[in-house]
Amino acid sequence: MPTTTTRIFNFSAGPAVMPEPVLERIREDVWDIDGSGIGVLEHSHRGPVIDRVFDEAIERCRRLAGLGDDHEVLFLQGGASMQFGMIPMNFLPEDATADYPDTGTWTTKAIKEARKFGNVNVAFDGSACGYDHCPSADELKTTADAAYFHYCSNNTIYGTRYATPPVSDAPLVCDASSEMFGRPWNHADHALVYAGAQKNLGPSGVALVIIRKDMLERSCRETIDLLDYRKHAAQGSRLNTPPVFGVYCMGLVFEWILEMGGLEGIATHNAAKAKTIYDAIDGSGGFYRGHAAAESRSEMNVTFRLPEESLEKTFVTDAKAAGMDGLKGHRSVGGIRASIYNAFPPAGCDALASFMSDFAAKHG
Repeated sequence: MPTTTTRIFNFSAGPAVMPEPVLERIREDVWDIDGSGIGVLEHSHRGPVIDRVFDEAIERCRRLAGLGDDHEVLFLQGGASMQFGMIPMNFLPEDATADYPDTGTWTTKAIKEARKFGNVNVAFDGSACGYDHCPSADELKTTADAAYFHYCSNNTIYGTRYATPPVSDAPLVCDASSEMFGRPWNHADHALVYAGAQKNLGPSGVALVIIRKDMLERSCRETIDLLDYRKHAAQGSRLNTPPVFGVYCMGLVFEWILEMGGLEGIATHNAAKAKTIYDAIDGSGGFYRGHAAAESRSEMNVTFRLPEESLEKTFVTDAKAAGMDGLKGHRSVGGIRASIYNAFPPAGCDALASFMSDFAAKHG
């Protein structure tokens, strides 16, 4: 079987880079897991091998998030986009209002879905500032007795993030897809936290949902079983045949993060990587211009522009030739985007910073 011996630096926003030790373990277990003579892709989702896979993934998730018995850990299909609809379907009555600060594309999509079920108060309209920052407490216009407060902690496309969770009297709901378990976060104080796996937790096809049990009790309408959190919780995320492979990979990624020192350790790792690239932007004399305001800079998605679009195209082409792929900015924003999730190696950030310096010297 032909194989490559060199892996390039993958700056893709998702599906994204995974930890190499995890990939090596996957390669073994796809052939034969636990000495069973059967690969993980082929096992029954109700057999003892997969029981162990789910139990370990849940236990590791609880340790990372600091959860007690008052939260359920669910593995669901449909990615984060399914959650845009499931959340209001379950928790937004027709005569109630939910607060949604709009900090970019993914919250805009979530707002669109929520309006199909109830009222939405756009507690902050980031379009007015080009989505260059996340709102301060003074900028939020919240609703009394809101059904919940939904926000996206890190915006993949614009490269912004909340420094700390927003404060609300309503139950907090967080879309953490692009930075899940990338830094310490008050997961236990949230009514619901969700994340599509393919950016920071594993392959696409599965979403992690951490939901408080008292939030489950707020379900406001009957729906089909597969869109009912209560039914999934009652069946341990195996209401139907679940995305076993994604859950298996996620459990290995959780283990890797724990070995990196948990959320404190991974946060130190991520801050150093991001600083390397932001220093290259800030030290370029204006050749590179960051999109996000300094206080809202993401450590997962670094977005910036060059003096001309033609130079941005050249930058992407030349970087790929130098072994750095996935740097083209999102089509709705343009520019350059370096996604440096948990598993992205520091050496890749060093290589990009060096390339940026050389490119600016050549074209500046």
